[in-house]
Amino acid sequence: MTTPRIVVTGIGASSPIGGTAPESWSALLGGASGTHTLQHDWVEQYQLPVTFAAEGLVRPDTVLARPVAKRLDPSSQFAMVAAQEAWADAGAPEVEPERLGVDFATGIGGLWTLLDAWDTLREKGPRRVMPMTVPMLMPNAAAGNLSLHFGARAYARTVASACASSTESIVNAFEHLRAGLADVVIAGGTESAIHPLTMAAFASMQALSRRNDDPEHASRPGSIDRDGFVMGEGSAVLIMETEEHAKARGAKIYAYVVGGGVTADSYHITANDPEGHGAARAVRMALEVADASPEDVTHINAHATSTPVGDPNEYQALKQVFGDRVDEIPVSATKASTGHLLGGTGALEAVFSIYAIGNRIAPPTINITTPDPEVPFRLSGDTVPLGGGPQLAISNSFGFGGHNAVVAFSSE
Repeated sequence: MTTPRIVVTGIGASSPIGGTAPESWSALLGGASGTHTLQHDWVEQYQLPVTFAAEGLVRPDTVLARPVAKRLDPSSQFAMVAAQEAWADAGAPEVEPERLGVDFATGIGGLWTLLDAWDTLREKGPRRVMPMTVPMLMPNAAAGNLSLHFGARAYARTVASACASSTESIVNAFEHLRAGLADVVIAGGTESAIHPLTMAAFASMQALSRRNDDPEHASRPGSIDRDGFVMGEGSAVLIMETEEHAKARGAKIYAYVVGGGVTADSYHITANDPEGHGAARAVRMALEVADASPEDVTHINAHATSTPVGDPNEYQALKQVFGDRVDEIPVSATKASTGHLLGGTGALEAVFSIYAIGNRIAPPTINITTPDPEVPFRLSGDTVPLGGGPQLAISNSFGFGGHNAVVAFSSE
């Protein structure tokens, strides 16, 4: 039996730099920063040590119908907005419900619902806790609501692998389609966790940048003066299907999903393996499934969170796979513009990778100050042409818990 080829036919995103996928891509090419000082009373109320983040540019509750938004946590609201865009972009595929699946991800889930309900319980008592609290806070809420909205009955699965979550969901969708479990899959991830508790917690572990006086330039992957990541929020979605199904309905094809790799470090609950063995294995797995070699890769979207330890560890992992050639491949570190969307970040970077190979251009990495000699990626503050010929991009995601996920996209 021939293994089907898997394609992307629809793209959607609601990010800190754009309310749609094309708007986010255009802003990325223009060097936009989605990071700003937070305008919330709770920043001063709790005297937070970090006062900025990359909030979604367009609030999802202003896009969705009010009755729909009221029944969804902000994380699920973002997911619904991005999924509706992707579905429309794919031409609203006609597919049997039993052949339509959902592979979705989040790192934290319905955080706002959970903590608002706790405040209500303490201040007003149990009778005032909303009946919809559990369906809104559960981590699988986004996947479940997308399944209900689009009538997906093949399956609706949720991944929660911290910052690797939505890349892992895309890899899962790829594998499920190749295994014949569906003809079309809605894949991606979401996060809305810019909350005083998470801001305080990440700051406490010294993971966040503290450039309160210069938030737009706070995320600076690969720079020697980087001091942590920037919290972001939003969602991105891919409509993936078998090539046969897509061509039968005359769908446009953005890219081919050709490989994926998922591994674990088993090293530390928050730090990745400094030698990068697990991450390197994930890259090799993705290329092996793609029947490609390291020499075939023309673009890399790096995880590159702008933390002092994470960036050089990723470089070491990629050096194991690509050798000295890693310094020649155009690399984009797009979190410099968008912040870090945690469980939604991999899906957004997959969108950017697909646009990159489709337009044959690597997006810029903003905020490069003094390049760190320990992270000599080929990062550029300008766009970089990818040239002619077939394009093969990989997008990396690594998460707390030692999760590593890599997905490979090809132009043909």
